[in-house]
Amino acid sequence: MALLAAPFFEREVEAVARELIGAEIRLGAVVLRITETEAYGGPDDSASHARAGRTERNAVMWGPPGRVYVYLCYGIHQMLNLVTGPAGEAGAVLIRACEPLAGLEIVRRRRGGRRGVELLAGPGRVGAALGLDTGWSHHDACRPGGMELHRPTRPAAELLAGPRVGVSFASAADRAAPRRFAEADTIWISRKTSSS
Repeated sequence: MALLAAPFFEREVEAVARELIGAEIRLGAVVLRITETEAYGGPDDSASHARAGRTERNAVMWGPPGRVYVYLCYGIHQMLNLVTGPAGEAGAVLIRACEPLAGLEIVRRRRGGRRGVELLAGPGRVGAALGLDTGWSHHDACRPGGMELHRPTRPAAELLAGPRVGVSFASAADRAAPRRFAEADTIWISRKTSSS
């Protein structure tokens, strides 16, 4: 299985978000196949953490590409993002949902014994299933060891696209922009979107 290299991530955030569908996250015995993502750009994207400029929390969004960005949402959920674009230009892809490929018992234990789609349909659930915390921020997912991102062994045949979730604070245009991507033919997504 081939690791995704930094040049894969060193591109426009929406292209990376689309092409991450089907890629595999490997962390210890747990292997998850990405089925849903959201693209977040730089300061011009009012839905992005980068909208107010560089801060201590979001500094990793400015690169280098292929780094992990984990932030705590509502003081509860650890949200996994992957940094995109050239260094110095903020961008990140939120991992919204996954399909379990290995380590299912570990995932179930971390998710309180839950089963089925609710294990991994939602970004907080993905973070919990992987056992993440903010200490993973800045980790290089393009190098062997720790969390790794691997090329798809089973690419998505068709993608759906729709607006991002939970961005009511953003401008109307950014709320409506179709920057959420999901595999069309899977149950492992948080919500259905329009055809892409």
